[in-house]
Amino acid sequence: MEAISLTPSISADSVDLLLDSFNSKVKNVIDDIAPLKVSRKTGRQKSAWRKSTAVQSMKRQCRKAERMWQKTKLEIHYSIYKDSLRTFNVELGKARQSFFSNLINSNLNNTRTLFATVERLTNPPNQIASEMLSDSKCNEFASFFSEKINNIRKAISTSPSYAEVRHIRPQYQKEDTMSAFEEIDSKILEEIVQHLKSSTCYLDTLPTYFFKRVLNCLEADLLEVVNASLLSGTFPNSLKTAVVKPLLKKRNLDNTILSNYRPISNLPFIGKIIEKVVFNQLNKYLNSNGYLDNFQSGFRPHHSTETALIKIINDIRLNSESGKISVLVLLDLSAAFDTVDHNILLERLENLVGLSGMVIKWFRSYLEGRGYYVSIGEHKSKWTSMTCGVPQGSILAPLLFSLYMLPLSQIMRKNQIAYHSYADDTQIYLALSPNDYSPIDSLCQCIDEINSWMCENFLQLNKEKTEVIAFGNKDEVLKVNAYLDSRGLTTKNQVRNLGVILETDLSFSSHVKAVTKSAYYHLKNIARIRGFVSSQDLEKLVHAFITSRVDYCNGLLTGLPKKTIRQLQLIQNAAARILTRTRKSEHITPVLRSLHWLPVIFRIDFKVLLLVYKSLNGLGPKYIADMLTEYKPNRPLRSLGSSQLEIQRVHTKQGECAFSYYATRSWNQLPEEIRCAKTLVTFKCRLKTHLFSCAFIE
Repeated sequence: MEAISLTPSISADSVDLLLDSFNSKVKNVIDDIAPLKVSRKTGRQKSAWRKSTAVQSMKRQCRKAERMWQKTKLEIHYSIYKDSLRTFNVELGKARQSFFSNLINSNLNNTRTLFATVERLTNPPNQIASEMLSDSKCNEFASFFSEKINNIRKAISTSPSYAEVRHIRPQYQKEDTMSAFEEIDSKILEEIVQHLKSSTCYLDTLPTYFFKRVLNCLEADLLEVVNASLLSGTFPNSLKTAVVKPLLKKRNLDNTILSNYRPISNLPFIGKIIEKVVFNQLNKYLNSNGYLDNFQSGFRPHHSTETALIKIINDIRLNSESGKISVLVLLDLSAAFDTVDHNILLERLENLVGLSGMVIKWFRSYLEGRGYYVSIGEHKSKWTSMTCGVPQGSILAPLLFSLYMLPLSQIMRKNQIAYHSYADDTQIYLALSPNDYSPIDSLCQCIDEINSWMCENFLQLNKEKTEVIAFGNKDEVLKVNAYLDSRGLTTKNQVRNLGVILETDLSFSSHVKAVTKSAYYHLKNIARIRGFVSSQDLEKLVHAFITSRVDYCNGLLTGLPKKTIRQLQLIQNAAARILTRTRKSEHITPVLRSLHWLPVIFRIDFKVLLLVYKSLNGLGPKYIADMLTEYKPNRPLRSLGSSQLEIQRVHTKQGECAFSYYATRSWNQLPEEIRCAKTLVTFKCRLKTHLFSCAFIE
């Protein structure tokens, strides 16, 4: 199909005019093909699956047969009515199943939509209070969200002055600067558009799913808009406005109190396309020059919350094996993304990262003149300006925030404190020898300097939500806790870190209990709707809601007692029984084998070994690869060059072994052809076969 030119040829300097012309021509085409018609529907709305032609036809036949039976009262007409009613119910069930099947398949990677779908089927929807449906209430929300940020910045600016912390800026050569973006071609544009989420903003001219379907018609003009933005260093003004939807934090909260809502921001789809292009080119530049912090795992390829936690917990376990006490501090920031200062961010991009020319001009245009309005139903607030913060819901926001936080790592290094970050979640930790608490003084000094640096950068450290926990020998932990309390650091026996509950003994019993509770809740809901969806779609829901929870950060569970892992195995067993309608009295092993599900203990092994393989082959974080050492014998042996890893010299009590020890030990126990696998695909297939044979040996 030939591309339809919708916009005239306009210079790259007139990006706003180019985009406005593009949108107006698209609207004109849509108005000609499908003019807008406004109609008001009263009463209860029909479900989407009831609107199909086949269902409507069957319903008319059923009602016709019913009227005939009511008129004649003959047995033959009653039989016809029952047959038509039965046929209608079957057709309705198929239509309902098809509707949810399409919904599930189109949102496999969108957990929020899947959760909302199951929630809608199992619980009555939240009704918006009638007093919230007005323009005045939308204006109240807009003022509330804006004043919250202004109050935080005001509190920071009026706080007592802290000692200034000097930071050494990294030096870069002139050739390492990034002064211009590269133009993209239609192939890159198509790949970017098709991989973006199909979320639609109220400000979009076309629904996103339809935009993707007709991309070949709009590709040439869209490519012109994107390249014009890159080459002119201008981000279109019409794409700087966000639509904010207030979302109730919890179902049981009062829906008339503004503080019980969180703002959910949505941005125009074309703006996300331009952002993604910029993100790819900037990320390539940052990685090639090593500007990103090695211990920042937020929103980076091959990094995750699990890899971050594995690094931290591994260090803590190694400290415990050495007889030391570990102290972990979880720093909490208040509305961190929303209080970022634009001038400081631009200065950091220019002087720390080396952006210049059209690139820094584009980022200045991207940050300036942004705003939002609150929308509830058909009502909306006045446009509100955003004078600070990185745009919530945007593609560039996490990366820009990571660059904003770059100097923070120098404070920890100067005080010799270990740290790890995931976006705005920062963890700092250190090891203490028995009866030697002097490093705690360095920790307190480090926290003070962090607080000072954050005030200088308009970030607020929330001391009330900052948590401290100690790990190690029980008696020593009690002494350390008392000393920490005397220094103003209140300790806890358990904390939640990146979605995982940690305890002082690292038994993970509370975490497993929380996972079990959540999983059984969702299993109950899935069991209630299994009549609505097919078996294939039901399995997708099980993986989205149950398997994802059981597998989340399961690399941390290495070496735990079998009784702890068994609680997770019972969840998998229950999910398999619901999916296959298997009775409790029947043996579960054949059921798991028929579903090709690895038992939980082997899923943990698979996760660990796969992470080891990826890290050794450049597909994992560097800090994980640094934990693994290649085995090099002191004298020439046949094992030299066999791709084996050195086993850590640590104790192996259950529940206390380090990840690096467990990983190397498990790796070396695998067959040689798996250890020496050349490709990831071959490795995964062979490993899966090996683990299955281990799991089902009689």
